[in-house]
Amino acid sequence: MNNKYEDIINLPHHISNKHPQMSIEARAAQFAPFAALTGYEDEIAKVEKLVNEKIE
Repeated sequence: MNNKYEDIINLPHHISNKHPQMSIEARAAQFAPFAALTGYEDEIAKVEKLVNEKIE
């Protein structure tokens, strides 16, 4: 089997001389979930409460 990445697969990982290495915490923060719509969950809860009250 001919692997198209065979020529680069065993190369050492590049470490920049120009940019400092990012901390694990900073890297994790890039992928942390965020609330794109602040207050959206609260509004949904209010509507849900109203609907449930009307049903009862």
